[in-house]
Amino acid sequence: MFRLLTGIILSLLMLSESKISNAQSGYAAVNGISMYYEIYGNGRPLVLIHGGGSTIQTTFSKIIPLLEKNHKVIAVEMQAHGHTSDRDAPESFDQDADDVAALMKYLKIDKADILGFSNGGNTAMKIGMKYPSMVSKLVVISAFYKREGMINGFFEGLEKSKLNDMPEHLRNAFLEIKKDSAALLTMFNKDVRRMVQFKDWNDNDLASIKAPTLLVLGDKDVVTTEHAVEMNRKIRDSELLVLPGNHGSFIGEGMKENENNKMPALTVGIIEDFLNK
Repeated sequence: MFRLLTGIILSLLMLSESKISNAQSGYAAVNGISMYYEIYGNGRPLVLIHGGGSTIQTTFSKIIPLLEKNHKVIAVEMQAHGHTSDRDAPESFDQDADDVAALMKYLKIDKADILGFSNGGNTAMKIGMKYPSMVSKLVVISAFYKREGMINGFFEGLEKSKLNDMPEHLRNAFLEIKKDSAALLTMFNKDVRRMVQFKDWNDNDLASIKAPTLLVLGDKDVVTTEHAVEMNRKIRDSELLVLPGNHGSFIGEGMKENENNKMPALTVGIIEDFLNK
């Protein structure tokens, strides 16, 4: 308990002092796409995987300055997102897992902790299933494995959604990078299609995850707390953390207002304690 409190206090102090540092960035040719990545800090490798429709910065800009203090942070942008190119194929969590694994091999990273938010959380779990030898620990934030795990009306709303329904800060972030409205629409449609056509994973899929796993979500998330409890039961070596907030607010996802909000630092403090066990 003392170490947990110490980590949270230090994270709060660092949040008030830190700004995101200059990153080493680059592109890797993996599985037919040009995949963009940014590297921060030094230490034990930690791979960050953003959510659907997002970029590295829209999902992780509030917590990278904290995480890079103790980790070599490798933040990636997935197929069709941000700086990364697209391929003539639908998006899938299996393909995303293959792409991240290929990037790790390109960067000569044999093993890493993996942290994924939202769709990135699904990808993180797939990496745990398909590439167990490459994973030290998993942090899975606001992800699901069965359709029933999402709040009522989620999939029905997605089926009717249009590009203008996409959060404005995500649309703006994409266009600042690519300035290509057609590419934005393609990414949006592929994101929606992947979710609308999602087929439940079976319980054995989750049981196959051997890496110690921290499951995190908000009490007002799009994933239900009951579903997260079920995931916690299925992943044998897992812990569950429910925080106050909605989808991603507790890591500062897309946060513009209330720049002094301390919740991202509190979240990082708990994540750090889990990774350092």
